[in-house]
Amino acid sequence: MPTSRRRPTVKDVAAEAGVGAMTVSYTFNRPERVAETTRAKVLAAAERLGYRPDSTARALRSGRTGQIGVVLGEHLSYAFDDPQATTFLAGVADVCVEEGMGMVLIPTHGDASDTDRVLAAAVDAYVLWTTTDDDPVLDSVARSGRPASIQGGPESAGITRIGQDERAAARALAGTALDHGSFPVVISFPLDKRRIPAITDGGALSDRPVAFPVTRARLAGYADAVTSTGRDWGTTPVAVVGRNRRAEADTAMRDLLQRVPLGASPVVLAMSDELALGARSALDHLGRTALLAGWDASAEALSAQIITVTNPLREQGRLCARAALHPGASVEPVPWRILGPGDARPTHRTS
Repeated sequence: MPTSRRRPTVKDVAAEAGVGAMTVSYTFNRPERVAETTRAKVLAAAERLGYRPDSTARALRSGRTGQIGVVLGEHLSYAFDDPQATTFLAGVADVCVEEGMGMVLIPTHGDASDTDRVLAAAVDAYVLWTTTDDDPVLDSVARSGRPASIQGGPESAGITRIGQDERAAARALAGTALDHGSFPVVISFPLDKRRIPAITDGGALSDRPVAFPVTRARLAGYADAVTSTGRDWGTTPVAVVGRNRRAEADTAMRDLLQRVPLGASPVVLAMSDELALGARSALDHLGRTALLAGWDASAEALSAQIITVTNPLREQGRLCARAALHPGASVEPVPWRILGPGDARPTHRTS
């Protein structure tokens, strides 16, 4: 069986190079203080021994880790399964490449261990994925002394918010969609961290707290549009899903169809393109038709004739990372626009 080899130390390199331990330390941490010939001798000795500086010790000395921590209010696999999350993380990664930083994914589980897990991460700054108003991680991050940003909210003192005017965009989307159909139904993101699926209506939701700010704002925008067109938001059917998954939207759509009056032309207001595409699957299977509205302006949604809202999540990932690494810069709301069937997917930010 192979035996483990002792890791070489600064003292080993000093002995190999014939210099003092402090000279070795300066060579790696303050090279301007070491003569070029001496530095070359130390580096050659380190190479022969296979020595590498201890990154943890270096971080303790410098106070910098070279890492951005991305806090996900989800299990870890969500970062790879959800198309919105992967697009957002790609934007954070873009900035990490530009700035020579690493990225640490920090999942949270909605329990007492979340705060300790987030604060224990060896990172220089935090980027938070949308979370709830009552998430204790928000206050802990704000008090940590490390700069932070959040995509989508909630608003929290000490944390820079990056996002759209969700209510205005939802109002415009629903208003556009309702021009083409008579009976609105909604497929909503979760209301809180319990992520309990439900079939309800606008009236019941008006009396219920909604902890996710994105969900709350989009519901309010839909309600604005429904009411302004003379329809009754209180009786508008709403399906709440637990996750942003097509399979859950497929099931929700089947339940919602039972609440659509005979002969009515349904308009499906889904909070993402993924949910709209899941609703499309159910409608196709049942041989039904409906006008579909989604969110995110994905190429697949546009090719499926879905009305949608631009939501440049990769750009928001970049903005979040820059805001966290360079706090204090002014931040503007992310522009959006409505795209319908036949419109090209935008390749840049639009207003």
